[in-house]
Amino acid sequence: MTDPNWLDRVLELDVGPVAHGGHCVARLDGRVVFVRHALPGERVRAVVTEDRHGGFCRADAVSVLRASPDRVPAPCVWARAGGCGGCDFQHASPPAQRSLKADVLAEQLRRLGGVERSVEVEELPGGALGWRRRLRLAVGADGRAGLRAHRSHEVIPIADCSLAPAGLLPPVLDRHWPPGDEVAVELDADGVAHAGPDAGPVVHRAAGREWRLSPGAFWQVHPELADTLCAVVGEWSALPAGGRAWDLYGGAGVLASVLADRVGPTGAVLVVESDRAAVRSGREALADLPCVHWRPGRVERILPALLAAGRPDVVVADPPRKGLGRAVVDAIVSAGPDRLVYVACDPAALARDVGLLAARGYRLADLRAFDAFPMTHHFESVALFTPDS
Repeated sequence: MTDPNWLDRVLELDVGPVAHGGHCVARLDGRVVFVRHALPGERVRAVVTEDRHGGFCRADAVSVLRASPDRVPAPCVWARAGGCGGCDFQHASPPAQRSLKADVLAEQLRRLGGVERSVEVEELPGGALGWRRRLRLAVGADGRAGLRAHRSHEVIPIADCSLAPAGLLPPVLDRHWPPGDEVAVELDADGVAHAGPDAGPVVHRAAGREWRLSPGAFWQVHPELADTLCAVVGEWSALPAGGRAWDLYGGAGVLASVLADRVGPTGAVLVVESDRAAVRSGREALADLPCVHWRPGRVERILPALLAAGRPDVVVADPPRKGLGRAVVDAIVSAGPDRLVYVACDPAALARDVGLLAARGYRLADLRAFDAFPMTHHFESVALFTPDS
């Protein structure tokens, strides 16, 4: 091929390993092609959807010439080339999906963190469909809500979503919404559906407690993840009675409630959270735990005051997708905790921070990962760091 612009070309590709982002890597004529809707080892025909002017390009597999034994029929008609961008792996069996995610985590740790580590991505109860209790829909120019196409602002006019609980979406999709708006849809712990900004308080439960949150406020989308994270964080914190913990990016205090149970009334748990609504909900839910103290604001701005207040035994951090970053890592290491328990939703950010922490004397002591987002390329990890002896 002499033309460096391959946009809209159909290519025959031998598909290589999975990569972070929901695609696999293929190579042709010295160029890298990131292919969606394919699996490692397959041979496919793929149409190029994006070309970086002679660099890498992106493509969607449109036919499979040699199929992987892990390939299965996608349960949703929109999980295809030109369809919804929400799911990446509906064409792979659930065990294969978890294996692909484990490969991604190991590759990111090796390449960005300098660590050779393999880990099983563990299945959560409930199956691969019907698990997603929270969704954000886009509204098209016609006022109908739907899901966006992959890497596009186009709104797909879906009739339902196989990841959502049965019956949650159809009433929302039948309504007319302001064009260009977004609609948060949520099924709470009492089975009540909430949609739009005027919905009432959303009830969630975890760690034996109840939270009442504003519609659209952050909560884990998989119903089993909050309690799973509480169990791991509680165990790995190893906090003594009377101990001191920081809970960074603490949300409404779900993990703080577990830490507070461990330190007891003579200990202290300092929660840092920038979302004022989450802080209000957390204060209400944890009003019976006087050892929990709230520090509203951005972690980067609050950390200097925490450093001046004394050394924590344990730091728990659940940052957004971008991870901790150099400045926050430096501050945590300066505090000198015995343990850092790091909850991560992005393997690349986690792997980068693994490298930053290792350079400052904190090693990766343990690691678990959970398939909290079946059918997509996302998953949740929990990492334990301890000082080098």
